[in-house]
Amino acid sequence: MAQVMNAQETAVRYAVILTPDLESSGYSVTVPALPGCFTHGETVEEALTEAREAIACHLGLPEAASELAEDRVEVIMATVAVAAA
Repeated sequence: MAQVMNAQETAVRYAVILTPDLESSGYSVTVPALPGCFTHGETVEEALTEAREAIACHLGLPEAASELAEDRVEVIMATVAVAAA
């Protein structure tokens, strides 16, 4: 008998980078592991939802794949200033 796995067990995790969009408000989203995969959202929640849909589309997955449970893995990204030589 086949065992049905839930969405979390079959999910592949992708890091996404949300960058505040100073020109149009909201957030630009890029997926470093998938060149050319990017999207936008007005809020963090919307940006993450749009990211799931963009990844599914980029990979050619059925629309239902974008409804996988959100797994919040914190990625810390920062910028640093370095004095010019």
